[in-house]
Amino acid sequence: MTATKARQGLLSFIAFIIIAPALCATNAAIHSGTPIEQGFNDMYNLDFSAAHRQFDAWEAAHPDDPMGPVCHGAALLFAEFDRLDVLESQLFTDDVRFDDRRKLSPDPQTKQQLMAALDRADALADKALQRNSQDANAQFAKILSFGLRSDYAALVEKRDLAALRYTKQARQLAEALLKQKPDEYDAYLAVGVENYLSGIKPAPIRWLLSAGGVQTDKAQGIHDLELTAAHGHLLAPFAQLLLAVSALRDKDQGKACRLLAGLSQRYPRNALYRHELTQNHC
Repeated sequence: MTATKARQGLLSFIAFIIIAPALCATNAAIHSGTPIEQGFNDMYNLDFSAAHRQFDAWEAAHPDDPMGPVCHGAALLFAEFDRLDVLESQLFTDDVRFDDRRKLSPDPQTKQQLMAALDRADALADKALQRNSQDANAQFAKILSFGLRSDYAALVEKRDLAALRYTKQARQLAEALLKQKPDEYDAYLAVGVENYLSGIKPAPIRWLLSAGGVQTDKAQGIHDLELTAAHGHLLAPFAQLLLAVSALRDKDQGKACRLLAGLSQRYPRNALYRHELTQNHC
């Protein structure tokens, strides 16, 4: 159960990390063509300093928007994962490697900055939701905050149960947002990842997870990931990466290589995609 619960925590990592910061784009109409969008592109290309400058510009113009600090949090976490060299799809296609993953040595200052950014984002989101409980921007900021906390707990600190709790909270909020705005295609990612990662487990474990409130429908998970990949705004590249990981697990080398090649071409400064192309003999 420990490895399974940890994989649930990866809702964030796989859903919020490798390209995960993209979740900061809750509403395409609001964020398209803005410093947030440019910041995402910078993160995809591993230029974290440039990303933070873009998010600083957004915060200066929108001091009450929780997306500013939560996007800073995403950039901080993404940079830490890059520094610790854990952004490899093989970690997720090889169950033994995942089960044996080591507890890493995080940078204390980065952790302090990350948690401060997420706490600030939560506070702003809560204020916005007090004014309007249907505020989709604030709802999504909370989804991302839970996801990033789950990422850190699972992949850096190896606190699997804590990661699972954050993951379930993120998924529940995403479901509520989608009931309100079913065309928020980026939000399907949070639901799809939980279904997929749980759905690939053996039947007895799926039953236990389901009894604990975890969604375990692999086919539905793939469907939701494909919705984000086809129609999402900034999360589309991330959904494509997840589908590539799924294809590798299913021994569909051709599909995985096509998806990885597209990402590599779009983000040429990100060596991760080139590494995965070589590692998987594409």
